[in-house]
Amino acid sequence: MTRHIAVLMGGWSAEREVSLVSGQAVARALEERGFRVTTIDVQRDLGALLAALTPRPDVVFNALHGRGGEDGTIQAVLDILGVPYTHSGMLASAVAMDKAMTKRVLATVGVPSPDGRLATRRDVLNGDVIAPPFVIKPVNEGSSVGVHIVRPGDNTRPLDDETWTFGEQVLVEQYIPGRDLTVAVMGDRALTVTEIRPHQGFYDYTAKYTDGKATHLLPAPVPAEVLDEAMRLSVLAHQTLGCAGVSRSDFRYDDDRPGIAGLYFLEINTQPGMTPLSLVPEQAAHLGISFADLVVWMVENAACQG
Repeated sequence: MTRHIAVLMGGWSAEREVSLVSGQAVARALEERGFRVTTIDVQRDLGALLAALTPRPDVVFNALHGRGGEDGTIQAVLDILGVPYTHSGMLASAVAMDKAMTKRVLATVGVPSPDGRLATRRDVLNGDVIAPPFVIKPVNEGSSVGVHIVRPGDNTRPLDDETWTFGEQVLVEQYIPGRDLTVAVMGDRALTVTEIRPHQGFYDYTAKYTDGKATHLLPAPVPAEVLDEAMRLSVLAHQTLGCAGVSRSDFRYDDDRPGIAGLYFLEINTQPGMTPLSLVPEQAAHLGISFADLVVWMVENAACQG
């Protein structure tokens, strides 16, 4: 009997449009492999979602990004329903979505991250919370939404009451000069390390999702010990947080520092993008794993974790 896969996508986060692209790509790949696929554009309506999941599918492919789909909320609903789903469970998703909590947890197992602190929105509006250069970011957003670099001598405020819509808490971190690295983990295996070189500025939302705005180099042209350490830390983060399926960890690498001393963990993404420009499918393809094979593997390893 043909297995029925429901692909959840869309949602109401700042990453809605990216999720729609991911979901459609996943749905096409699964249909090509012979699965019966239903796509569900998730709204902030639990009754409508339950109706769309009736009769219950064999597996849910969670292609949602950001709040509501990546923070443990939808995972809890699927656990209650007893429907197997892709990616991480409720607890791992909730912790990983909270960047400050992730840093605290991973520090206990020796994962280095930039110095920083949680501040209030008012603290940041009133002046520099730490000595610049530093980075401000929302505690629970992805895709570099809301991220801003504050440099010495900047005369503009890093946020204001009108444009900052990400809550009262702000994560303020030391700015690490150097290079952007990222590592996909598939199960308990790190795939490879990609260096991302934005063509201007930093690797923001536009650079991530606009063709021609960044160059991906894989494997990253960094010393072997840095490659090995980035992959080791990514698996360690995945396992320590209790992640499942596929995750992706992001790093900054200050190549002016010796050895692995310049490698800093930034965050882990438990619902990495599956768009044509996404990093996880690109790393998988580099190792000979097609997009369809990757998606099918995720379905085959789906689980109900409640």
